Amino acid sequence: MPKRISKPKLDTVQNARRVALESVGVLDALPETPKPTRAMISEVMAEMGRKGGRIGGKRRLETLSDRRRTQIARQAANARWSKKKKSAA
Repeated sequence: MPKRISKPKLDTVQNARRVALESVGVLDALPETPKPTRAMISEVMAEMGRKGGRIGGKRRLETLSDRRRTQIARQAANARWSKKKKSAA
């Protein structure tokens, strides 16, 4: 069954602006904004993730103690080396 897609709800300020522009007749004169495509949305979300990733790593490095950072590194190394290699048959 297809999901129902509802229209985005405007907050009170956006709704008031829309009503005011409609009453004056300006809303018809404004150019319509293009509807976002999946590619546009994906591109924006990827950029946001990249930006947060750049900030997050530095902030995590500052807040972690040396002892905890060593524990994390040791745990990662153990996880890497404990994997069984695939035999080339």
